[in-house]
Amino acid sequence: MLLSTTPVIEGKQITDYKGVVVGEAILGTNIFRDMFAGIRDIVGGRSAAYEKELAKSREIAFSELKERAAELGANAVVGIDIDYEVVGKDGSMMMVSVSGTAVTLS
Repeated sequence: MLLSTTPVIEGKQITDYKGVVVGEAILGTNIFRDMFAGIRDIVGGRSAAYEKELAKSREIAFSELKERAAELGANAVVGIDIDYEVVGKDGSMMMVSVSGTAVTLS
């Protein structure tokens, strides 16, 4: 499955548009990670725990996107957009949403 943020794949021709596909992942954070992230904010540095959760969410969202595109008979997704949001009470969850157009390339 080819994935691209561009509307076309150079050297390939889109022969069929299958439709818009979306992959989403929402993962909760926990109080201990929040506490240590707060300490990091005070003393500086990166929050490896949050970065790991964000990467995990992105992988899940892309996996869902590819699965949905394959179900439509597509072999590529073009025009991919990645969005990050904080949701839930007091921003307790992170959401990654990935969307694009499922297509068939020749």
